[in-house]
Amino acid sequence: QVQVVESGGGLVQAGGSLRLSCSCSTNPFNINAMEWHRQAPGKQRELVAAITRGGDTNYADSVKGRFTISRDNAKKNTVWLQMNNLKPDDTAVYYCKTDLLRGIFWGQGTQVTVSS
Repeated sequence: QVQVVESGGGLVQAGGSLRLSCSCSTNPFNINAMEWHRQAPGKQRELVAAITRGGDTNYADSVKGRFTISRDNAKKNTVWLQMNNLKPDDTAVYYCKTDLLRGIFWGQGTQVTVSS
């Protein structure tokens, strides 16, 4: 069974920073892409950032210039999301999604709360 584990959420003031981590218990060769999504209360889940097997990245317009997704190049099954200049609108549960050769797997989510 594939396990996807996120960590690093918490409470931060507006303008602050957090770093989220996601690890997937699979051979890195099985990973097509790893993504961060978020879901705020009453809203649909949305893509925040993604990184492909080849290292290409893309971001939601709302986080460009503030968030950075990166990968552990040694392990390649761990990604981070560095979040800077956080805003109250970034408050949400953040989920890691892994796109594997055998299917899609989600983590349980980690809460990020940004106070004004």
